[in-house]
Amino acid sequence: MRTVATALAVLFSSTALAAGTVGPAAADSSTALSIASYGDIAVDGVHKRVYISDPAGNKVVVTDYAGKLVATVPDLSGVRDLAITPDSRTVYAAVPGEDAVVAIETSTSTAAARYPTGENTDPQTLAVAGGRVWFMYGQQPSHHLGSFDPAQSTPEMVLDQLPDLGFYDAPELESAGSTLVIGIHGTWSGLAVYDVSSGTPVLRKQGMPAEAANYMNDFALSADAKHIVAASGESPYAATAINTDDLSRTGGYPVEAGNPNSAAIAPDGTIALSTFSWYDKDIFIFKPGAKTPYRTYTYDLNTSGGDTIATQGLTWAPDGSKLFAIASGNSGTYLRVLDNATRYPVKASVSAPAKATRGKKLSATGKLTSDKSFPSGSTVTITRTDIDSPKGKSLGTKTVSSSGTFSFTDVPPAGGNVTYTAQYGGDATHAPASGKDTVAVSRTATSLTLNHNGSLYSYGTDVSFTAHLGSTYKNRTVELWVNPFGSDKPNKLVKTGKVNSKGNLSTTVDMTRDTTVTAVFAGDARSASKTVKATAYAKVKVSTSVSKQYKTAKIGSTSYAYFHKKTDPVFTTTMTYYKNRSHRLNLEIYYQGKWYDAGSQYFKLGTNGKSVVTLTGTHDTGYRMRMRASYVNGSSGDNVNSTTYGAWKYFYFTK
Repeated sequence: MRTVATALAVLFSSTALAAGTVGPAAADSSTALSIASYGDIAVDGVHKRVYISDPAGNKVVVTDYAGKLVATVPDLSGVRDLAITPDSRTVYAAVPGEDAVVAIETSTSTAAARYPTGENTDPQTLAVAGGRVWFMYGQQPSHHLGSFDPAQSTPEMVLDQLPDLGFYDAPELESAGSTLVIGIHGTWSGLAVYDVSSGTPVLRKQGMPAEAANYMNDFALSADAKHIVAASGESPYAATAINTDDLSRTGGYPVEAGNPNSAAIAPDGTIALSTFSWYDKDIFIFKPGAKTPYRTYTYDLNTSGGDTIATQGLTWAPDGSKLFAIASGNSGTYLRVLDNATRYPVKASVSAPAKATRGKKLSATGKLTSDKSFPSGSTVTITRTDIDSPKGKSLGTKTVSSSGTFSFTDVPPAGGNVTYTAQYGGDATHAPASGKDTVAVSRTATSLTLNHNGSLYSYGTDVSFTAHLGSTYKNRTVELWVNPFGSDKPNKLVKTGKVNSKGNLSTTVDMTRDTTVTAVFAGDARSASKTVKATAYAKVKVSTSVSKQYKTAKIGSTSYAYFHKKTDPVFTTTMTYYKNRSHRLNLEIYYQGKWYDAGSQYFKLGTNGKSVVTLTGTHDTGYRMRMRASYVNGSSGDNVNSTTYGAWKYFYFTK
């Protein structure tokens, strides 16, 4: 063996292989707003529209109740405050850049009229009261109150209606009926209540409770004009409830952390407050006179904070059905729509057994939980959803006990995952709620088989894969999926259909790659679902040709290519192409009746599936040699085919 080893070492130490290629080869909602800044918000309850002013964008955007943009009112230079008439027919906008108040007709969401307020008046805030439009106009340090009657054919602008008063900044205006309230924001806040039924403001009361005097950000006036809630700096962190008649404090609404920056009062007296806080709750909902909120909302809280509610960014729908909030964060400005905010939240739960037997009775319980007791006789509707009733089947109603509990029984007719849902429709003081639980109901095991698992085929062989489905209750449909190996070939549904009278469904696969075929039976009311897989394997096509020989002759019964020792043989391999694929070239030498390994090397295929390898170096004569090209799964750069060995090619060197 020493002689053989020496001979091989001499042969391959002087031999090199050189490679080349041939040829080219997803209830409450939140919607982003297309605004550059936020000014004010008003709600049209008749047409279900929300108006939002954008001072920097010189426009008012109009959305539906879900926040979807339906219109834009453009060309409103610096538009700020908005006020809507009690009948929801008109939204008035203060447009300081035009020295005008613009009337937007809600039936069309278009600017219908412009009311000039006078040169350099710059109207900033406004309100509708006593049939007139009231507005604050001017520049720092002198703002004044003006008004006009839009019912006049040519409205007369009446300016400086509080001749003895001037305001450094434009105060906030709020109204209800013939009551107009002026609120001063800032370090020293104040309120003034006027009767404007005559067209001239008559002072009823002015002042401010000491608790609310520290930097009021916003205030809200109740629909009956009897109550004010001031979003001010009352400590510790509470809004102030104020009696309109004498401006006395009647209570406070604690908001846990942060000074309130927005306030809104619903028609039924429900109070909404917000705070400018990144890491705490954002909105608090109180019933009149309550010391604690019955609802809170927190938005997009994370390690870097969360969304914040804009100052003066809350308002109710006129019927109290929804609360609208303007929220801002790193990703933009949003309109958040809160349903049922005036009603106490309800949690509904259902507890059913984890498993059950089809056709046998099961029992389940449930509970409604709320901070406010439920009216006597309250009921929940029970629905069963299963394979036979995918849209749900009502099981009737169940009465809720005084403690909120209820129970029901059922005999599930179908197996699989069966879901029981309890739906509470809500009432005057409670929001709707639903709860559910899912039961795994037994089904009969299904027999499903698939042939050819583990079989190996030559490249391109057409193979018929057949799924066989045993007995089932109703469903006789099977899906056949074909998933060739390789990320460029996705799993694909190739056939869906009912099995034949023998229970079979077939599909033919062209085996150009290793392939997994999957048969899927979805199950039915009594037969369990079943999935089976079969993986079959495909070789590659591979062939090698030899060139540069001076003759071909047989040694024994084997044909050899004869080369002069100064000629370098050229081996051209053709193989099924795949991205980044290589083939392995093996060399062997014959000595004393046996073939011995003489080394191997991998060579990359061209995109046309070819490679050219030249055997260079000093070629010793007198030795019989052979070579072959192979694809080796995993080692040839991919694993989409099965290992395939090419035919041996024999050659011999002479002088």
